[in-house]
Amino acid sequence: MAEYQNIRTGRHCTFVLHAHLVFVTKYRHKVFKDAHLRRMEEIMRAVCADFECELVEFNGENDHVHLLVNFPPKVALSKLVNSLKGVSSRRLRQEYPELVRHYWRAQRLWSGSYFAGSVGGAPLSIVKQYIEQQNRPV
Repeated sequence: MAEYQNIRTGRHCTFVLHAHLVFVTKYRHKVFKDAHLRRMEEIMRAVCADFECELVEFNGENDHVHLLVNFPPKVALSKLVNSLKGVSSRRLRQEYPELVRHYWRAQRLWSGSYFAGSVGGAPLSIVKQYIEQQNRPV
């Protein structure tokens, strides 16, 4: 029962919903540095707050990022993903013009696909540990 210590409540429900999300850069280009990932985490935390979600864990490597998100049942995961990818792509390309040169034709930071996994089977501590162990670039 220790895994369910952060039970959230709505008007008519009680819930613990977590999703493991993975976003990959377009063409799998290795473009991210630590500064990019730090800013991306700030952006994604703000987007999650707008959706009344919580970004529990964030990390990534130079060509992809992992997120562990706690979300309410009223949020469609696909809408959250679209917003996370769209807002982060737009803001990062504005703030870091060097990212644009990799995508001169596509004008997109992220690949159109993503991974979303329910985190009901594995303990959250294992998923958090996996995300923390990503080889973050320097």
